[in-house]
Amino acid sequence: MLENKRILLIVAGGIAAVKVPDLIRRLRERGAHVRCVLTKGGAQFVTPLTLAALSGDKVYQDLFSLTDESEMGHIRLSREADILLVAPATADIMAKMATGQADDLATTALLATDKPVMIAPSMNAMMWTHPATQANLLTLQNREVKVVGPGAGDLACGEVGDGRMSEVPEIIAALSRFFQKTQGQGPLAGFRAIVTSGPTHEPIDAVRYIANRSSGKQGHAVAAALAEQGAKVTLVTGPTAEPVPDGVQVQKVETAAQMLKACQAALPAEIVVCAAAVADWKVEGAGVSKIKKGKAPPELKLAENPDILATLSAPGKDRPALVIGFAAETDNLIENAKAKRAAKQCDWIVANDVSPGSGAFGGDSNTVHLVTADGVENWPTLKKRAVAERLAERIAKFAERNL
Repeated sequence: MLENKRILLIVAGGIAAVKVPDLIRRLRERGAHVRCVLTKGGAQFVTPLTLAALSGDKVYQDLFSLTDESEMGHIRLSREADILLVAPATADIMAKMATGQADDLATTALLATDKPVMIAPSMNAMMWTHPATQANLLTLQNREVKVVGPGAGDLACGEVGDGRMSEVPEIIAALSRFFQKTQGQGPLAGFRAIVTSGPTHEPIDAVRYIANRSSGKQGHAVAAALAEQGAKVTLVTGPTAEPVPDGVQVQKVETAAQMLKACQAALPAEIVVCAAAVADWKVEGAGVSKIKKGKAPPELKLAENPDILATLSAPGKDRPALVIGFAAETDNLIENAKAKRAAKQCDWIVANDVSPGSGAFGGDSNTVHLVTADGVENWPTLKKRAVAERLAERIAKFAERNL
């Protein structure tokens, strides 16, 4: 997907700039044309000569170069590329991008471009989580700037946490997914997928309901990742504040019964991912009027909700080729996930710990284990978006071999 793509690589001043030479090399191996803009800070970590030798092109540094700017170099650089990639993207350059500053060649090119922009953030964990950085990140995302990473791990400052720039293969994969999406291609092109997400709300009366703490972040991320791999995705979601991902069809529901009906209406499909946290029970005979407070609490009789995962996994002519469930557990995670996979007759289970303190419900990160017929894969703690991308890549490999 990177063959003949023109990438303007902006190298800012962070220790992760030492990864840039390898990034350039790997991009060129895939047929991409790379042109570099090196900031003053970036030049403290990697030399212009190194970048020029690896990219096979001139390295641009000076906004006030008489030679380059006689041809309006910052405009030409920003317009001749297919995408602008900032790697590493420091807190400083993210802030400048968010506020529209243009005090050097890199930020001027970013402000003058009419092409897509992708950033690979890299900074200290405290800097990454600072409200100012997170506000700048949200601003950039709202402007459709693509973000890859950061990951968690050992940082150059000696601390451990979020802020580590994504590894070179992850950045290349993100670029490939972007071009696949824009060109309507991808390994899952031609395949249909159904993804469930969010909680369900089971009414008690006209104003009260039974629910859970699911935010829908993981399910929505899975839908987005499958769409980026080229699949035609139907997202069936319970009530959530998460925005609808680009390129998916959405069916909004409230109850488990409505969710099952919407999933069945979306069949046939080759892939189903049941990431929703469906309420196991509903109130039998829930009324349309508000229950008035009395001397004693009302007695609520519970009835079992339909089992969406088991229903979609049941053998039959409409059964999807790959059915994946999620198992949110507080105890005996792997054992319960294996038992759930067997009981529901699904193909894979994504098991995650939702015990108090895990931060899974409503948080941005997840620690999951993929349970299949071949065993258990223990994945590291990742952003939910990264979990979704990794799962989508596994699905794509399955489809290539089996569908």
